[in-house]
Amino acid sequence: MSSEAPRADHAAVIYNPVKASLDRVQGVVEELESRHAWGRSRWFPTAREDSGRSAAERALEESPSVIIVAGGDGTARAVAGVVLDSGTPIALLPFGTGNLLARNLGLPLGDVTAAVEAAFSGGTRPVDVGVVEFEDEEGTRSTEIFLVMAGIGLDAEMARTTRPQAKRFLGWLAYVPPIARSVLANRSLDLTYRVDDGPTRTARAHTVIIGNCGTLTGGMLLLPEATFDDGLLDVVMLRPARRIGWARIGTRLTVQGVAHRSRFGRGMLRLAPGLRALTYAQGRRFEVRFATPCSVQLDGDSSGLARTARIGLHRRTLRVCTDDVQKGRGPSGAPRADG
Repeated sequence: MSSEAPRADHAAVIYNPVKASLDRVQGVVEELESRHAWGRSRWFPTAREDSGRSAAERALEESPSVIIVAGGDGTARAVAGVVLDSGTPIALLPFGTGNLLARNLGLPLGDVTAAVEAAFSGGTRPVDVGVVEFEDEEGTRSTEIFLVMAGIGLDAEMARTTRPQAKRFLGWLAYVPPIARSVLANRSLDLTYRVDDGPTRTARAHTVIIGNCGTLTGGMLLLPEATFDDGLLDVVMLRPARRIGWARIGTRLTVQGVAHRSRFGRGMLRLAPGLRALTYAQGRRFEVRFATPCSVQLDGDSSGLARTARIGLHRRTLRVCTDDVQKGRGPSGAPRADG
């Protein structure tokens, strides 16, 4: 009586054909799948209308051992929304403008081989997933997720008004014109908010950002206490009183980014006086209502207008491949190390 040989592991590669260069990726994937004795990887391009959701659904039908996401934060968010309940880990192959999730996880940027190697032989780390329940100006409700940050106000206006072609060729320089316009106009939002079961408060802010991670491009640290697996949301309201306040905010974020790299620097940050233009909060749930509907962005993608938002977390529900554990232990061998 012969027994059927076990099916080999295989990877699914979901790629954004606009951002990811297959010439750079395909050869590396084929070399590493052969080296680790995996089956042939399956390839799924994203569609313009859903940024990767339908590709992820097709990929899961073939039971991959890992899904490699070749794209930016928006592609990773779309794929994560599909794979959360499957237990299938994802590996990030950053090709976006910001790649903030990869940056905050300390994953390699610009090194295709290292990123793909993590998919085939690295470990996984559990990541929290933010959940946002919106109500728009018509009273229609919807639910979305985010992996990095949800932004309301200036942050969302940048996502809404910056052309994809400009982001592709200029990177974060593409955001300079909308930032300049907003700083000169100095528009503010009137809002009421509540953290967990605390009191309802009123505020006026230029922008509100709710984060699962804290570091921006350029090493700027927006949310010093944010950790992607602590089960907590970190909120910051940017409230510059005058235009000079934006310069102070930029200086503080840059200093925080430098100081956060060492234990001594982190200790000094805790002792530093607060900046009135930055108001922080932390909790498991954040509820907010705006006097007028405001633009919202999720992981850099515009998500329309919202009058209210209720934001929470699914703790440690997404597994992301890393390269910080013993090599050679894939999904079907000894368990990957979480944490």
